[in-house]
Amino acid sequence: MNLDIAAMQLFNGISLFSILLLMAIGLAVVFGLMGVINMAHGELMAMGAYTTYLVSVAFQRWAPGWMDVYLFAAIPLAFLAAFAFGYLLERGFIRWFYNRPLDTLLATWGLSLILQQTYRSVFGAQEVSVPLASWLSGAWEPTPDLQFPLNRIFILGLTLLVAVGVYLLLYRSAWGLRVRAVTQNRAMAGAVGINTRRVDALTFALGSGLAGIAGCVFTMIGSTNPGTGQLYIVDSFIVVVFGGVQSLLGTAFSGLAIAQSQTTLEYLMSGSMAKVTILVLVILVLYFRPNGLFANKTRG
Repeated sequence: MNLDIAAMQLFNGISLFSILLLMAIGLAVVFGLMGVINMAHGELMAMGAYTTYLVSVAFQRWAPGWMDVYLFAAIPLAFLAAFAFGYLLERGFIRWFYNRPLDTLLATWGLSLILQQTYRSVFGAQEVSVPLASWLSGAWEPTPDLQFPLNRIFILGLTLLVAVGVYLLLYRSAWGLRVRAVTQNRAMAGAVGINTRRVDALTFALGSGLAGIAGCVFTMIGSTNPGTGQLYIVDSFIVVVFGGVQSLLGTAFSGLAIAQSQTTLEYLMSGSMAKVTILVLVILVLYFRPNGLFANKTRG
């Protein structure tokens, strides 16, 4: 493997890492901090993707001269659409399933099927795609034989920006302190005056909104269909569990490790064998470290 191929494999791994991390951060918030197994998280990603599609259609119809900047409207709208849906979902549905993990899993799986059918009824079963802004077309060519697509570079930058923002929100803000207090000791947090139900709703909504951003980003590299969210949901859960529940650093590290390993193995073997190999390695690691690589230490 020469240096150009190695560099491309590294970049491909980072590109996959970007999508995985955006999905996994949302799951880390919902599953890691709240303990909610949300099997409909992928459909929230699809909601963000379809929102981006609707924004692009609106710009094409009413503001075609502004198509190069429609993404800057689509990204916050995708977040807000999924955020609002997640907030209402937690208030009217999820809150009744806390401390019932199996019931939560089954209920959200059923919800994912409902959302998939809703997308199919509204948008059809066929794939839809959005036009790529002209400034995201093409590639950066550091050498004649090495090309880095501009849209994937943009995705990486956006992912890092979102990851830093989530970290600052959860670990450097008063609201993040409330979230962590509720996570660690709900009864005590409520006793000191924290509105735990409001924290639950906003935390779940935040995780949902992050999935919406992931869906918006996905439209830059692929077409959207009702089952789009299922492409990443399993891998995202693996990333969160492998990195360590309640650890954003672990989520980021495991996402990078899994993405790089997968792209490298896919270069050396078939895609299905690469998936199997990754799963076996993850299972082996979890056998020796069942709480993940970066599990939070607690006093017994």
